Amino acid sequence: LKMSWFWLYLPLMATCLCPSIKAATTSSQQSFKTDPYNFYHSLILADGKETTVHLLKDIPKRYYFVLEEGRVLAPFSITVTPCDVPIEWSILVYKSPPGKATPGDHDTQEVSKSQKASSMVSTIFNYKGNSVETYMGMSSHSALYLLEFLSTERDTHVTVYLTTDTTAGHLYPALPADPRIDVIGVGHTTVTLTWKHSPSALQHGESIQYCLLVNEKHNYKSLCAAETAIRSSGMKLPPTLALSLSPYLLEPQQVMILSNSELSIINKVSSGEVRQVCMGTKNTYTVPNLSPSTQYYFDVFIVNLLTNASAAYTGTFARTLEEPEPKVTELKDGKVIHVVLDGKKQKFYSLQYQARHKKIHFTFQLCQGQIRVHITRNGKTVASENLSGLRYFSLKGKLLDTYLVQLRSTEESNSSVKVQASPHFHRPLFPLLPESLKIKSFSKLRTCRSVTIAWLGTQEESKYCVYRKRIEEDQIRRELQSADRCSGPESRHKSEKVLCKYFYDLNPQRAVTTETIKGLQAGTLYLFDVYLFGPSGIPVRYHSKVVKTRKKC
Repeated sequence: LKMSWFWLYLPLMATCLCPSIKAATTSSQQSFKTDPYNFYHSLILADGKETTVHLLKDIPKRYYFVLEEGRVLAPFSITVTPCDVPIEWSILVYKSPPGKATPGDHDTQEVSKSQKASSMVSTIFNYKGNSVETYMGMSSHSALYLLEFLSTERDTHVTVYLTTDTTAGHLYPALPADPRIDVIGVGHTTVTLTWKHSPSALQHGESIQYCLLVNEKHNYKSLCAAETAIRSSGMKLPPTLALSLSPYLLEPQQVMILSNSELSIINKVSSGEVRQVCMGTKNTYTVPNLSPSTQYYFDVFIVNLLTNASAAYTGTFARTLEEPEPKVTELKDGKVIHVVLDGKKQKFYSLQYQARHKKIHFTFQLCQGQIRVHITRNGKTVASENLSGLRYFSLKGKLLDTYLVQLRSTEESNSSVKVQASPHFHRPLFPLLPESLKIKSFSKLRTCRSVTIAWLGTQEESKYCVYRKRIEEDQIRRELQSADRCSGPESRHKSEKVLCKYFYDLNPQRAVTTETIKGLQAGTLYLFDVYLFGPSGIPVRYHSKVVKTRKKC
């Protein structure tokens, strides 16, 4: 560093801290006055290298760097990754004053120079939280930058990456435009996940891999945060969670599984199981051997094998289904049972109901797949057909008649259905349904930025909520086939909600409504869903509709 003004104004920088940590600056200023050379060199931030910064509670820590002198435009970026609790960090900049001070002028001009430079110090960025944040800047002057870090909760550490060479590529793998993890299947002991490919995986597949973390506590915003949390639970971990998965590093409470080129480590900790799975560049994975009726949190990290750097997808969670019911399950008045059928086994699932009234009402709501239902009364068949959407059976018999309901999946994939049995006069669980649950779109009303859809209503006032989701061409089949028609809006992302409205018409022929959804992107596919809510609050989902906006208008 050749800019002598740096030495003159460094004490001034130490007094320009964010308000929450001004009280802790006195000792640092005194240290500088005693030995400014050592103070400067102990806090310089390396360029092009990831630096680990250890923070003590309520004690600020500062690092400096100077943009290269003589460059017309000096771009730079700073990425800070908290590895535990939320922290506060900020960036201050001190631009060089006109002209350069010389070392011999320090004693005679220190006061006037400090007063003149005070107006040239400014805070350009401040953040408080535990998310990974990146600041990108550009400066046309030689400038001194100060980074301040503070943890107010407890001792912790963060990683900091500074680079002034933006042409050399990124240390961290790139995330896709939509970094969410989608849950596309839930079973008693399995959860199937998928996520969009990282651009880095598509360009540098041999040095990139996806690693999945599964736990029962919460999601993690970075790989180092996950490592820190697992270590704090009392167990030792390999230095790098996703990369150092070697047998000789395993602890007694760890189990390693290697199958189909996927490396898994299962850690037994007090808060439950923690699993780490690295699966190369596959972006769909079924997590096996989970516990039934348990909520799990899933995080996917894209890892650069050459640099050990990683980026985190937006985590998700899912609850596995309850334990399978006994072979013959008793149906109780008004109680809803959710049945999941294994398509590969092609076995019947049996439900038994003993009538306490002459008229009995069976309700079936098909959630996923295709199912055939067979109903007998005292051993004689009274109904048998393939289910579609929502189906009612009203049967009349005698008191204490025994009904046996048998369900079977008619396809190889898993299917699921909700079943209810009740007296005929029992308050219906589901709302009154229209003649059709199809959503219609109007091709002539499509524009580059909007789509108009319509659906049928009923004679009773009900609530209808519209949701939209942007999809790709190769996702249409999966979205339509794997959609859980029993799931309500609570399973949807908040950003997908368009509107909710009430309407009805006593004349079924006029019970139709339209809605124009605006703010769309040109030439883009969208998946539209409508949810109908009745008096019980249980939703019925219309058949999803895929519409593409016009490319040119």
